[in-house]
Amino acid sequence: THKMNHTIEMNETLIQKMLAYYSGDPARIQHFTKVYAYASMIGHAEKLSDDLQHILETAAILHDIGIKIAEEKYHSSAGPLQEKEGPAAARQMLTECGTYSDAVIDRVCYLIGHHHTYSNIDGIDYQILVEADFLVNLYEDHADRQAIQTAIARIFKTTSGTEMAHVMFDI
Repeated sequence: THKMNHTIEMNETLIQKMLAYYSGDPARIQHFTKVYAYASMIGHAEKLSDDLQHILETAAILHDIGIKIAEEKYHSSAGPLQEKEGPAAARQMLTECGTYSDAVIDRVCYLIGHHHTYSNIDGIDYQILVEADFLVNLYEDHADRQAIQTAIARIFKTTSGTEMAHVMFDI
């Protein structure tokens, strides 16, 4: 429980940092908090190890950190630009916290740098992050039933994430 409490504290500190980072942008704040909630739920349902759950939750909180920089630099929030700009910003924020190991920081940065890449998904943490982001994006982008069905068939692999998608969208 000490380890779990420490992880919860770390998540809450990071969420506070991301709230400040996205100050005045409630849509981005709403987005990352929903992705975090779903990633956490799917991770627990899939019985991830504590270490993988920690990596997943950290990556979910930070996954879109590159958007702000991409919009400032390129006037675009395109996935590849988020992936390009996100890791360095995430590494800086995690390093400033002073509580994350190098191994966790490296994996989280890898996940942020690939979370819009759906080929070669290497690891359950990566798979669940993608599924959680899809659950939120399909809704926020007002995807039609066909797009939702296609995403479920092509992207979703975990039992829990797939079930959540079916229930959420009544498909």
